[in-house]
Amino acid sequence: MQIILLEKVTNLGVLGDVVKVKDGYARNYLIPQGKAKRATQANLAEFEVRRAELERAHAEKLAEAQGLATRLEGLMVQISRKAGMDGRLFGSVTNADVAEALASQGFEIERSSIRMPEGPIKQVGDNPLVVSLHSDVVTTITVSVLGEQ
Repeated sequence: MQIILLEKVTNLGVLGDVVKVKDGYARNYLIPQGKAKRATQANLAEFEVRRAELERAHAEKLAEAQGLATRLEGLMVQISRKAGMDGRLFGSVTNADVAEALASQGFEIERSSIRMPEGPIKQVGDNPLVVSLHSDVVTTITVSVLGEQ
């Protein structure tokens, strides 16, 4: 299916690109999320009319994400969980727990933006995590997991 991208999509293209993707990816994800439209003649004409507005909105989102990234850079979040004598947690710390801890500090971050490449945290200690605020803006925070008896 041919689509027009309405914002930058990682590994696919940038605003205004006409790309071919699988039908299910377009119908189930890109179009419902507002990231793309079908590449019809009417939609292409409408996009060209709205191009400046979409680019301005994209620039505003990027500036907002960069501002948030500077405030988040190097931030340490502490989370307490029950742990055994050897430092292993009873359970784990997931990206939802990290998002909740960030919200308690005044940062509203979606849990899907918090990247945990090694999966949930299962040990007591400090763990660096990557937070993807925008397709072009990535920052690092430290999650300190404290064990309690």
